[in-house]
Amino acid sequence: MKSIVISGTGLYTPPNSISNDELVESFNAYVDRYNSTHADAITAGETQALEHSSSEFILKASGIKNRYVVDKEGVLDPEIMAPRLTERADDQPSLMCDMAVAAAEKALDSAKKNAEQVDLVIIACSNMQRAYPAMAVEVQQALGSQGYGYDINVACSSATFGIGAAADAIRSGTASCALVINPEICSGHLEFRDRDCHFIFGDVATAVVVEAEESCQSEHPLRILGSKFATRFSNNIRNNFGFLNRASPENRDNRDKLFVQHGRKVFKELLPMVTNTISAHLDEMQMNAGDFKRFWLHQANLTMNMFAAKKLLGRNPSDDELPIVLDQYANTSSAGSIIALHLHHQDLKPGDKGLLSSFGAGYSVGSIILEKC
Repeated sequence: MKSIVISGTGLYTPPNSISNDELVESFNAYVDRYNSTHADAITAGETQALEHSSSEFILKASGIKNRYVVDKEGVLDPEIMAPRLTERADDQPSLMCDMAVAAAEKALDSAKKNAEQVDLVIIACSNMQRAYPAMAVEVQQALGSQGYGYDINVACSSATFGIGAAADAIRSGTASCALVINPEICSGHLEFRDRDCHFIFGDVATAVVVEAEESCQSEHPLRILGSKFATRFSNNIRNNFGFLNRASPENRDNRDKLFVQHGRKVFKELLPMVTNTISAHLDEMQMNAGDFKRFWLHQANLTMNMFAAKKLLGRNPSDDELPIVLDQYANTSSAGSIIALHLHHQDLKPGDKGLLSSFGAGYSVGSIILEKC
């Protein structure tokens, strides 16, 4: 079977960062305004007063200290609490296209490839900014790539599923070199007025180049030894925004049209699915967790990552084994594990193995075993 590698990775970080302290100051100002405006209803017991947030609460709940966003002013405005982005004309590149191209160009540089050598573009992320045409086709044109492109959405597992699809396309001969790109504008579907989740997400774009090992010219290629994917339906992470919302205008702006999560149920149900899927994958590959130098896990929550790694290893992981980037980037959905891979793989020695894994809404789990060439 043809050997497939990840030959390059790229990362685009938006220029605007928001610390926990900044986010909390804005959120608490909104809370004060809300409680003041609804004081009579709160006193009468008709509604509940909102509770303040704190940097300590955020850090304890998630491990997050900072996040990057495409628009900072709107997010921190207590009267808006959402990004404000100018809608672009149809003949201009979309925002997601610009972010995707920025990450893709860096991935191509590290792979020592040019865009003309790419004949498959996959945009894999949680939310597309339009229904059609496909974002991948726009990015394909913007880069000057050949072949074909398409979009996929498996929420937080989109990147790993995209890598699996790209590898399969190269093995089958329908593509020779693929870009899998993850432009995530998570601030657009986050309710910044909800204390339980206002701190979770950040914006970013990542990209990887996937190709046959025989054509690879990269200095830091990672051979794909195997992959395993699993899905199971759950409503515990959900976003009901879509083009059919206009057909029910009375519900169009309801809370469920943004990110909604039942965190305790997710922890209880998803983590066993994650560890069982990865363990089954290792058994199939006749490996064990101790064979791995590094674990690039989905960057959603520090407690979840530590739990999963400890369950697999039978002990607490070291910082070197389990690199964490969510403290600075927050949860970036599909891009999180790719950020960790991008920033923490060049020190690996030939033969070192790593596990790239994603997990999230669906439920969905992706497990890809990599080896430094």
